Amino acid sequence: MHRPLSIKFLAGISATQGVFFIIYAILITAGVLRFGLTGPEAVSNSAGVTLAVIIFLFFGVGLIATAWGWWQIKGWARSPFVLAQLLALVVGIPLISATGTTEKIVGVGVSIVAIVGGVVSLLPATTALLYRDATPTESE
Repeated sequence: MHRPLSIKFLAGISATQGVFFIIYAILITAGVLRFGLTGPEAVSNSAGVTLAVIIFLFFGVGLIATAWGWWQIKGWARSPFVLAQLLALVVGIPLISATGTTEKIVGVGVSIVAIVGGVVSLLPATTALLYRDATPTESE
């Protein structure tokens, strides 16, 4: 099956974000195992950290499944992808105004990828690819 560049691009973004979330969950777990729970009690308790790890793993697996949906050119892949890009903007935009240079660079990168990915996923050409089999023919 020939996959247009836009579909490959969207699948790549989704897979990369999914892998990032899974790695982040692993890093949180490794940090807790190595250093224990550190920081304010409101955010550094075993239940909260466990929930965070589960959520990040869930997002990671979900985005990898979404990447597979894009790769297979399935219409259902667009909704979770757009939601993930909106959530990425929720994280990326505040990072742009952070004091550290690294945080600013990450914030700009995350925001640009989220905006470009969201726009490409909503383009009419992408919609036509996703729903090409759903369009009625003249005989219907």
